[in-house]
Amino acid sequence: MSIRGKAYVVGAFEHPDRVIPDRSVAQIHAENTAGVLKDAGLKLSDIDGLFIVGGAGGMLPVAMADYLGLTNLRILDGTAVGGSSPVYHIGHAAAAIAEGKCSIALVSLANRPRSEAGPRQAIPSPESSFEVVYGTSTLGMYALAAQRHMYEFGTTSEQLAWVKVAASEHAQYNPHALLPKPVSVEEVVNSPMLSDPLHRLDSCVVTDGGGAVIIASPEVARQIQRPKVKILGHGEAPKHTNNGKIDLTYTGARWSGPRAFEEAGCKPSDIDYASIYDSFTITVVETIEDLGFCEKGKGGQFVDDGGLRARGGKLPVNTDGGGLCNNHPGMGGMMKILEGVRQVRGEAHPEVQVKDLELALVHGTGGSLGTRMASATLILGVEDA
Repeated sequence: MSIRGKAYVVGAFEHPDRVIPDRSVAQIHAENTAGVLKDAGLKLSDIDGLFIVGGAGGMLPVAMADYLGLTNLRILDGTAVGGSSPVYHIGHAAAAIAEGKCSIALVSLANRPRSEAGPRQAIPSPESSFEVVYGTSTLGMYALAAQRHMYEFGTTSEQLAWVKVAASEHAQYNPHALLPKPVSVEEVVNSPMLSDPLHRLDSCVVTDGGGAVIIASPEVARQIQRPKVKILGHGEAPKHTNNGKIDLTYTGARWSGPRAFEEAGCKPSDIDYASIYDSFTITVVETIEDLGFCEKGKGGQFVDDGGLRARGGKLPVNTDGGGLCNNHPGMGGMMKILEGVRQVRGEAHPEVQVKDLELALVHGTGGSLGTRMASATLILGVEDA
């Protein structure tokens, strides 16, 4: 069964704060809910599906249903696959609506990694006793992938820096961006080295925050007097270590992207705008290749010299400043969805709004390029597409 055209984004809300020391994750979820309901013109009692991530424990969906006062729920989903979780949730919510299991679904993300900075309790998992004891880190694993990409394809630090430069140029038009100041390639490559070859400015910001969207059936969407965004295609896929025989130069987008394009009935060259997960600059370069915007190994050349700029670039990417400059509350997939929705609605800042936009792509990455990950790709279209 296809979800193409069977569900719409009818509400969107991004939490405006980037540092939230005085509220809990649950309170942020509540603020997200109030904001997105206002945007959609709906009531709390209208929601019959909850898809949520951010908070502790496997009972999060049940606990938050109680906390938010959602008494009419027919379906719950707390899929937690890192930063790509909200992008997974959109596909799951659209499928649930298409199957008649709910008609109005709330998808929410909230997190406070900036205010809760410090050592975190390790989550027991099969690989922990084999990997964690050797001092692996998220940063180190992404740096390993970047180093291999450079070795295999000649990608340079200057090319990676262009991902940050484009994001920073976009961020100056976002009043909520944590880092709104444009930077140059030279500033990126001269910033402190964190894990060779990744510099400080190759890395995403760390913020608190979150956001939410409401997904609804076509019948509900027709009653909402607000620009709607049609869900056209969705794909998801894991990539694992293959018992140590891992290729560090590609991501799970190699599989999730084609699935989303097939369902949406389009191809990479049809996409007008892309929200691509940018935990680090290398994440964007590899993902662009795997989604088919250029051939493998040519990602560095694709992003070079402003390739991702909203004005004059080959493919406008992350026009809100992305995780590199705007907002990355530990799991950045929701921010990718929200800017994709703004672009399709025509509500991005005029300086970065893509003209005559018909199709937008959203891609989430959870986990690490150097070990295992969960990828999800979403294709969005204008209401009458």
